Amino acid sequence: MVAQRTLNHPIRCSGIGLHSGRKVELALRPAPENTGIVFHRRTERGLVAIPAHAEYVVDTRMCTTLGKDGATIATVEHLLSAMAGLGIDNAIIEVDGPEVPIMDGSSAPFVFLIQCAGIREQNAPKKVLRIVRKVEVEDGDKKCSLHPAAGFKVSYLLDYDHPLLRSRRTVVDFSTQAYTREVARARTFGFLHEIEALQKAGLALGGSLENAIVLDAYRVVNEGGLRYEDECVRHKILDTVGDLALAGHPVVGAFEGERTGHDMNHRLVRALLADESAWVIEELSEADARAGMAMAGATSSQPA
Repeated sequence: MVAQRTLNHPIRCSGIGLHSGRKVELALRPAPENTGIVFHRRTERGLVAIPAHAEYVVDTRMCTTLGKDGATIATVEHLLSAMAGLGIDNAIIEVDGPEVPIMDGSSAPFVFLIQCAGIREQNAPKKVLRIVRKVEVEDGDKKCSLHPAAGFKVSYLLDYDHPLLRSRRTVVDFSTQAYTREVARARTFGFLHEIEALQKAGLALGGSLENAIVLDAYRVVNEGGLRYEDECVRHKILDTVGDLALAGHPVVGAFEGERTGHDMNHRLVRALLADESAWVIEELSEADARAGMAMAGATSSQPA
């Protein structure tokens, strides 16, 4: 049996919210078998539990936002990506503000936090969502799909009207490539003129060169340059891993995206869950795990 996984110990951190610019306190805690990933949003009215599931997505503009009973928690995708990338099935995420802290704009700080807390196996089998029939959504020149595959793979085409970001495609096969090495350090990115406009409108108040790649009309503004030659594409893959985690189980299948973002990702997840002929939920076998038939990091044999 391939077992479900949770954290070994609670752990805390704090950081700045990307949009509010305010300090946010975050705590990660172990959770029992079959709990899933659940956010606990502390509000003036008390604590609201919001499961990390597509059913609770309330906004996809600029980030992924979950909500329930009037409480919302935004920018969940990087933390969910880290949880999925390290194969965490069950955890409680406590947040005292309206968004998860942006940290350095990647999921690497969350990976480090989870690794510091430790990971332990539980007494229940890991379940996966296996794609058995192709599902696709399109909107003009934007499209994304999930189709059957022996493992989990993400292919993404980035295509912006910018000299560094035209027709850039990257493929990461998580059955042979490690999430922590290939994806986790990729930071979010934005364009200088857009950031200035957003901040004037009261958004992205916590955004800076410390937590995002910033591009002017021709180049990367950040003094240190890029962490990966194709870092912007890899960040889109990082976001995709986090958004697909909202299907409720690790996905076994291949994702292909072109010019998409959070909105298209969630339209795809909703279309997938609505079509029960396109997937099955099953236990992950030892043989499947050895063959890479799981989310990156779902087994301890994954390279670091």
